[in-house]
Order: sequence, then C-alpha cells, then structure tokens
Amino acid sequence: MAGPGPSRTEQRKAEHVNIILNENVSAEYNYWNDVHLVHRALPEIDLDEMGREINGNLAKAAAEVGVAMGVGSQRAALEKPELMDTYAVVKEHDVPLRFANLGAPQLIPQGTKRAYGIEDARRAMAMVDAHALIVHLNFLQEVVQPEGDRRAKSVLGAIGKLAAKLPVVAKETGAGISHEVALKLKQAGVKGIDVGGLGGTSFSAVEYYRARKEAQSLKERLGATFWNWGIPTPASVILADVGLPMIATGGVRSGLDVAKGIALGASAAGMAKPMLEAAKVGAEAVVAELLTVIEELKAAMFLVGASDLDDLRATRTIVNRPTADWIDLGKERGA
Repeated sequence: MAGPGPSRTEQRKAEHVNIILNENVSAEYNYWNDVHLVHRALPEIDLDEMGREINGNLAKAAAEVGVAMGVGSQRAALEKPELMDTYAVVKEHDVPLRFANLGAPQLIPQGTKRAYGIEDARRAMAMVDAHALIVHLNFLQEVVQPEGDRRAKSVLGAIGKLAAKLPVVAKETGAGISHEVALKLKQAGVKGIDVGGLGGTSFSAVEYYRARKEAQSLKERLGATFWNWGIPTPASVILADVGLPMIATGGVRSGLDVAKGIALGASAAGMAKPMLEAAKVGAEAVVAELLTVIEELKAAMFLVGASDLDDLRATRTIVNRPTADWIDLGKERGA
C-alpha cells in the first residue's frame, strides 16, 4: 500500500523551485545597474596579494559547496519529521556558517494552525546544526498565494521572544526592509538583517504562475499587480543600516553586485537563483559558480583600490535614479 502523498507545503516548495528555474520571475528592473563603483586607475595594490582573507575563507567553503548556507523554510520538516533528512544533509558538509529558517507568519496562530515557539525554533536549528536562525518576512508572498497566512499582528513581539533566547536574523524575501522596520527589528533584539530587496526573484511573480496553473483568477491578478512591489535592494541596504550586520540579497547575480552591496554598507551579500541553477547541474557547477563570484569580487576590489572589505566599504559609490530617489525620499521621511 502506498504511503501518504506529499503535503501541500511540499507541493508548494516543489512548484516554487520549478517556476523559478523555468519561468521569468525576476523583477522587471535591475536596480543594481543604478549603482556604480568609481574606477581607480592607480589601485596601488597587488591583485594576487589582495583578499587573502576572502580566499582563505570562501575558497575553502566553496570546496564544500557553500560559503555560508541557509536552508529554505523548515516548516515542512516540523510538520512531517520524515522530511528532516532533506534538511539535515547540510550537516554532512563543512559549511562554516549555517542558517536555519522559519517564517514570521508561522510565529503566530493562523486560523486553526498553531504558532511555532522557542522549542520549534530550537528543533529547526538542531536539524541543520545552525549557528543562527533566519526568520523570514514574506507577507507579500502570503497575501498573493492561494493558501497564504494573512495574520501579521503580534509578529514583532513573537520575533522578540525568539531573539531573547536565540541568535535571530530577520530576512525579507524580495520586498526590502525600510529604516523604520529595521529600527523595530533592532529593538526586538535581532542580531542581523537580510534586506531581501526588490530586484531579484519576485515571489509575487512565482505565485502568479502557481495561481494561473490552478485557475485562481483573483490570485493570478494579485500576483501580476504586485510583481514589482518593494524597496530596491541597493536602497534598502542604505535605509536599513541601523548598526546591525546586514546582508544584501535580492538580485545579486555576480561578484560585482556583491562588491556594490558591500560598498553601500552591507556586511555580506547572498544569492540564490544562480546557485539553484548550478545545483541542478551538480556540485561541481556550484563550486565553479562560487569561485567565479569570488574572482569577480576580487577584480572589483582591485579596480577600486580596496585591499580588504573595510576599504571596499569606504570606497565611493555613484547611485543613479530611480534608486537614488528611493534613498533620498527614504532618508527624508525616515522610512
């Protein structure tokens, strides 16, 4: 007798991966193209000697297929323990920094669904032997998907309760984080912020394709309407700088984009789609992509005369419109 089929959560995740790989779900404008690093014709550093720390840490991690790695939402494994191995495989590799992952909407009751608490968070972290817990803020996705969780009241307090006991990083998933929200997250006790801004994969677009497949006309309309909703990633990096470690994600596609994010103030940068595409080919393709990104980052640092990441953060940047408008208006209004 066959066992039970995949849960709705499992089906949704499989659909997300297939859609991201096979459909155009990127935001319609690449905001990283608005950011320019200033070329220095006399770098006064040696490329081969530059970035030893980057090479030492990243190249070793790249050999294990991951600089730092965060798994997707572990909600499915908490609901179905038999899925734990699909996440726990991370522990088989010497990944230097591992992130567990739970959704902010699941931290409060949603209809008949219970709220996840501290013990659930600890289980999620133990599952991948995580150094920190990502709590992802994906309310745009929730509001456009057919089975979305729409309750958001008291989420900040729930994040604060987790942050009081565990190292929590708050992460947006494609719509960016404003200055006001970054301050609230800092006050709640999070240890870092991943801005997850507009510019990369739009999960509103992903849900548009899911809704179209399921003939959900209203959700299809919502997905299309909010395809390009959010704060551009480069603007969010600047606006969400409240003195916490910050990760630039959202449309990061190359080492040059990584350099731009760090020059704008991020502590690090992350990418998903390029690694997902490489992972479908195999582990060697992921290693090759990571090494390419590292070389691009080193080249960008060399060309602006930055011998380390502190120098890169201090380098000049030029930000064009429309991203510059987001930054100016955000600073003016304290958004």
